[in-house]
Amino acid sequence: MCGIAGIVERDQHKPINSERLLKMVRVLTHRGPDDEGSVGLPGVGLAMRRLAIVDVAGGHQPFKSEDGEIHLVANGEIYNHLELRKILIAHGHRFRSESDIEVLVHAYEQWGTSFLERVHGMFAIALWDGRQRVFLAARDRAGEKPLYYADTGSTLIFASEIKGILASGMVERDVDLEALDQFLTYEYVITPRTIFSKIRRLPAAHYLVYREGQLETRRYWDAAAVAPKRWKEDEAAEAVREAFAQAVGRQMMSDVPLGAFLSGGIDSSAVVAMMVEASGGVGSAVNTFSMGFADGSYNELPYARAVASRFETTHREGTVEPDLRELFDQLIVHLDEPFADVSLFPTYMVSKMARQHVTVALSGDGGDEIFGGYDTYAADQLARRLATVFPKGAVSMLAGLVGLLPPSERKKGLLNKVKRFVQGIADEPEDIAHYRWMAFLPVAAKQALYTSELQTSLTQSDVYRPIRESLGSAGTDDLLHRQLYADLCVYLADDILVKVDRMSMATSLETRAPFLDVNLMELAYSIPSELKIRNGERKYILKQALRDVLPPEILRRPKEGFSIPMKNWLRGDLAPIMRDLLAPGRIRQRGWFSPVAVTRLIDSHLSGRDNHAHVLFSLMVLERWAESALDEVI
Repeated sequence: MCGIAGIVERDQHKPINSERLLKMVRVLTHRGPDDEGSVGLPGVGLAMRRLAIVDVAGGHQPFKSEDGEIHLVANGEIYNHLELRKILIAHGHRFRSESDIEVLVHAYEQWGTSFLERVHGMFAIALWDGRQRVFLAARDRAGEKPLYYADTGSTLIFASEIKGILASGMVERDVDLEALDQFLTYEYVITPRTIFSKIRRLPAAHYLVYREGQLETRRYWDAAAVAPKRWKEDEAAEAVREAFAQAVGRQMMSDVPLGAFLSGGIDSSAVVAMMVEASGGVGSAVNTFSMGFADGSYNELPYARAVASRFETTHREGTVEPDLRELFDQLIVHLDEPFADVSLFPTYMVSKMARQHVTVALSGDGGDEIFGGYDTYAADQLARRLATVFPKGAVSMLAGLVGLLPPSERKKGLLNKVKRFVQGIADEPEDIAHYRWMAFLPVAAKQALYTSELQTSLTQSDVYRPIRESLGSAGTDDLLHRQLYADLCVYLADDILVKVDRMSMATSLETRAPFLDVNLMELAYSIPSELKIRNGERKYILKQALRDVLPPEILRRPKEGFSIPMKNWLRGDLAPIMRDLLAPGRIRQRGWFSPVAVTRLIDSHLSGRDNHAHVLFSLMVLERWAESALDEVI
């Protein structure tokens, strides 16, 4: 695991400013505290910070080909590196280390850009081919490892995090207002945009080619290309179990201590069960880590303890406290661009706790997106059935009536579910499917909140376009399959994996997601929808695959989600920081929002009449980010 950065000049004779290059990579030291390496060539500079996981002594980067013409830095792990190494040695390649990353240099040398189709792992790669005078960068299939870039016209600059690009001093910090609108709508910015108009994020499963100042991006893998298969239920369940066990086993490769995040849900519990199995049934060899809350409706620690006890793991846990003022400031600034998924706090805290004991942690991320775990799928199915009976006007009237009821302080609860369900139908367009319940600021609310200047600048934009495009690119009419594909491309890639990568790497902890193993993903996308959600039961085939692995009470447990009681904390410990960041003077000076509308949201939330936590927290994040990235000198 590493942080990488680099500069590629259009003029290949122009020398690289080594001081600038090192400044870029050293702001990424948290991603790689163990080692630093760089190479400066005419027109090209590559650098990295290393977190040593495999071949601790010999894995120094950059790596280069035998003739010294190809140079590479990379972030991530290549799980099939031993198989590739054997093939490449048979072709005559010579290796200087046991590192999994060195395989990439020789694989490119042997197969060109098609080597990406052979590599199984999580990675962000940056490679300079001196023979063809071409720069190549690539990301893994799901987008576990990040890569950002900026093309100034004369120079291409890249880094694992935006802060690396900004540290170059070569890119202006102009705000992309369409990205700002995306953030207020979804709580994150959708690839390829970032909050900065001059900086872009390379999409997952894509590679970038830069030659003589010309930049092009291409896709090398697509879940939509996976052919559906007629599966018998028992055969599908057995195939899933076998592929999942193999994925966990592969991802346990490490020369340093490793463990697992454990929430007590199906996905993380399944990872732990397979880790114990791969450890010869010795549960104490597996370290597990959990984070809970004093608020009982949010606290999942009893379930995590039950799983840890069942498999006799070496278990540790902590509690998230409501006083997050210092942590809020630290993490929002660290994230480089606005990001308002509140589970970033427990993710950081469980990562920090785990890092005291291990260097690598496996997680259950990806299980919902490939096997159909979210309740928004069920909500969309129900909404479509109701639409055949009730006109939308009736639903809008019902939403207005339900909106008069005060929200519950509980995490979900029947009242909160009903309010969210009818509001999603009333406020968001039907053609974004289940994203009706994954968007948090409808058009009507924006008209009251956004200044006329901001609204004018967004006249030609469509904040729902990326969702519609993802839903329409799945290559099928199967609605659930389209929804899963959209979540793989958008929600997983731009929310879940961003959160886990940034928060874990902030503590110098590597995380891995066995559910995102390419073999398991392709298997999952070949399984028909009726085996994923059957008679309303989500993740049906995964549960069948795990029925002899996990206890029934875990398999029957409803989806909870890794969240925190932000709505309650904004009425208590976090109220002062909310009042400060969203003070009318600050809002007026920023020029994006109506101070009166923001104050109205605050007052309504504090009174308990409404739950505006999603919008208010997003506005708090945006203001603190703007102070750091736009107002302060970095």
